[in-house]
Amino acid sequence: MTFEKILVPLDGSPFAEAALPKAVELIRHNGRATLILLRAAEATTCLGADPTDAQVRIVHEAEEYLETVAARLRENGIFKVKTSVWYGAPGWAILEAARMTNPDLIMMGTHGRTGIGRLIVGSVAESVLRGTRTPLFLIRVDGTRLETPLGQTPAREPEAANV
Repeated sequence: MTFEKILVPLDGSPFAEAALPKAVELIRHNGRATLILLRAAEATTCLGADPTDAQVRIVHEAEEYLETVAARLRENGIFKVKTSVWYGAPGWAILEAARMTNPDLIMMGTHGRTGIGRLIVGSVAESVLRGTRTPLFLIRVDGTRLETPLGQTPAREPEAANV
């Protein structure tokens, strides 16, 4: 399978950036794919305050962050990199960016939140999965807790072979 465009949403966290090495691997394998780095930006302000300055600041910070990541990728030989900041909630921004850019793949890291954390914060990955037909490649960060479905016994991790 070849890819022309891979969309990688980033939020500034190591969890989100965990998708970058796999995206780079796919691009190196393909050779001609464009990597689209996306950041959703949303300002919070006090009730009654003018949100304009906060909105401009948060978008500017998102642009700087994405340019820093893009520069790092270019230093490592990935030259077809575009950056895009969308103002709004992360799930909505990813879905809209995917609709507008028509990527072949959305690749994103997942925090692996469970329980009350997922209930309160929600799952951006799940909202993207439910809102797009674009293939979604989720990267689970090493060290995040695995959760077994109710009523099932946890699978054992494969043991390393003695060679």
